[in-house]
Amino acid sequence: MAHKTLNPESPSDFAIDPLRVEFRSAETELAFQRHHLNRSRSSLRLTLIFCSVFYLAFAMTDVAALGYGRVALVLLVGRMLVAITAIMGLHLIRDPSEPVAAQWLVASAAEVVGMATFMLIVWFRPSEIPWHAMSLCIMLIVVYVFIPNRLIIAKGIAVAATAAFIMIAVDKGNLTPSDALTMSMLLLLANSFGLVAARRYHRLWRDEYRGLMDLKHLSVRDHLTGSYNRRHLHEMQLPTEIARARRYKHWLTMVVCDIDHFKSINDAYGHQTGDAVLQHVSGMLQAMTREHVDSVVRYGGEEFLLILSQTDLDGALYVAERLRAAIADNPTVDAAGRSIATTASFGVLAVNFSVVGKEVTEKSLIAAADTLLYEAKKSGRNNIQCSEWSDESTGQGLSFRPLTIYDSGASDMCLRHVDAA
Repeated sequence: MAHKTLNPESPSDFAIDPLRVEFRSAETELAFQRHHLNRSRSSLRLTLIFCSVFYLAFAMTDVAALGYGRVALVLLVGRMLVAITAIMGLHLIRDPSEPVAAQWLVASAAEVVGMATFMLIVWFRPSEIPWHAMSLCIMLIVVYVFIPNRLIIAKGIAVAATAAFIMIAVDKGNLTPSDALTMSMLLLLANSFGLVAARRYHRLWRDEYRGLMDLKHLSVRDHLTGSYNRRHLHEMQLPTEIARARRYKHWLTMVVCDIDHFKSINDAYGHQTGDAVLQHVSGMLQAMTREHVDSVVRYGGEEFLLILSQTDLDGALYVAERLRAAIADNPTVDAAGRSIATTASFGVLAVNFSVVGKEVTEKSLIAAADTLLYEAKKSGRNNIQCSEWSDESTGQGLSFRPLTIYDSGASDMCLRHVDAA
């Protein structure tokens, strides 16, 4: 199945939740996270290494404050646990199966273990509460800004750590009321600054991502009809679909659609009306095919190409006939209110990649589908010509079996016959 193509013109795709500062659309958020995965991994990897090294290095301060003994050993074990968590996290984020979920898990685990160990240090070294408060302020900024995690999770961990620290400080720190208030205000300031900075960064990254999607949308879509453009077909869409069909031994069908007598429409009504016809037909093609699975491409002028994934000849003929009938039965209404009757001709080429050889190429498929379209136009237009690809070789290369189906005057069922050889 093809991935959803995000549309910057759709507000629902890129709306940002003000509380979570994430895209409301889970699919858009996941695509954003995957887009920034390498940057996020690099940042997380650096932070894990940096924090674990400093946690271990500061073990000497435990010895300086407490001497060699059981408590210093307990704190050393806690610091080593931070380093072990970092090492396990570095290994886990290499897993390609669930990279985003693994990254969030590692980030959250590192934050929780790091803060829990720090609270243990504060508990056993209460005489240094002012220094610990300064250290916690730095750690809060790291949690909010430097560790790539979901903001709502980072905020929860930071607030919980701040509350735990204040309770320990009040219980064991022998602080005066003014000192306790000053320390609490300092931690509140650190949380506020970290949260504001994190919200700004999260929103800026998502605004940047939407801008990139704007450019991508313009680069792969036809500006008039909203269909994919020819460049995207050849550079990405068709090679990907052929490779997928060949790998999984699926059917792949190409449908070429050409609006009949389009030049006459332009000559009689003007190019603006011709543009309205193109938009109307393209809209029907996109509405009547499977979103995120099939692809509609404006191949050139009044010609459209449809790629129907995992669709055999019978299924493609059913789709093509529905499209042919819909175009014929739904005239275009232009800006002047005139009703423009329109028909279209179709060439349908189905390929069963479980039986065909590797000689099938993008160029040969398009050429064969275009030949079928040409036969449909020769047969009087407003009809469908179809074929199932075969690997029977001729002097010209691969051959296909032409089949003729009924035109607009026949019944609802597709009547087909194989032409005599």
